[in-house]
Amino acid sequence: MIKYLGSKRRLVPVLAEIGRASGARTALDLFTGTTRVAQAFKAQGIHVTAADSARYAHVFARTYVEADAAATDMGALRAAVAHLNGLGGKDGYVTETFSRQARFFQPHNAMRIDAARDALESEYAGSPLFPLLLTSLIEAADRVDSTTGVQMAYVKQWAPRSSNPLELRVPELLAGPGRAIQGDAVELASALGSFDLIYLDPPYNQHRYFTNYHVWETVVAWDAPEAYGVARKRVDARDPSTRSVFNSKRTMPAALASVVRSVDCGLLVLSYNDESWLSLEELEAMCAIRGHMVTLAFDSARYVGARIGIFDPSGRKVGRVGHLSNRELLVIAGEPAMVQRVVAAAASSPVAQGTALLSPSAHRLGALGALGATRVDRLQQAT
Repeated sequence: MIKYLGSKRRLVPVLAEIGRASGARTALDLFTGTTRVAQAFKAQGIHVTAADSARYAHVFARTYVEADAAATDMGALRAAVAHLNGLGGKDGYVTETFSRQARFFQPHNAMRIDAARDALESEYAGSPLFPLLLTSLIEAADRVDSTTGVQMAYVKQWAPRSSNPLELRVPELLAGPGRAIQGDAVELASALGSFDLIYLDPPYNQHRYFTNYHVWETVVAWDAPEAYGVARKRVDARDPSTRSVFNSKRTMPAALASVVRSVDCGLLVLSYNDESWLSLEELEAMCAIRGHMVTLAFDSARYVGARIGIFDPSGRKVGRVGHLSNRELLVIAGEPAMVQRVVAAAASSPVAQGTALLSPSAHRLGALGALGATRVDRLQQAT
């Protein structure tokens, strides 16, 4: 898995328990990102549809959700990975743009990324191995980059890991079928059919994944775009068509409400946090149409870039760290018996120790009081 802002790594055990306890046979992850949650569902035998608008996320979904380990020629995959690892370096777009003009990768690794990506295009385009190998290349590049986890900037001095040699690894595929879809969440919400379980993890604020991970967008598109700025972002980042309604405080609430209203599912699980534009009251009002609700809250450390301070382009510290943690929210909505069952399962996860029940609907599910979770009246919105 790549380093990813908003990753639900810490909550995956809880979400996996929710998936198991729900008895779902089908699930939709509509903002799949790295596919971490979709993989947790697929590992339980659930048929998962993983959707996202990002190019790189679609490649990950084709690898970890759509690809079936039992139907993949693993020998050919291992041989292809070894072949790409054996290639020498090549001076190309990544080397010029992300090593000379910027400092995302040291030259020896940038040249090998160029060589491997060119080989993928010339030798594996159209092959079922292509998305698997491209995933392997992106993950290898992520392990030797020189950032704090997003690509809006690179660190002033080379990160120690950036000196390591680029090494592709065979992706750990899961057995079973799945589906990968690339598209806009608002448009897809009503178009993908009915699911037992739908998981929503929408963007929370103005920070755009298209620009936060523009290097991966370019490595997938392999279109040598004109670049601008210190971070050498793709010029189409300035195009309004690459902007999401979920990254605007003005348009996000209506867009999320539309998705919640349009999806067809037995159980809805919506992930959010307390640093976002919507209050808990607004979020629960939005989800009320889905049935009975319980909201769980989990303490979580903030993204590392938010913990090291604010610096100007010369490297001078110009701002202070505000707070070091936030609270991740899971709004769970559906039939009362189903909600009670999955919340009980979620509370059994070690990650859930100290979890707070925040929903005003929690009192309607009396058995929840025995879960050992701390009951609070309201979450005070961070401002």
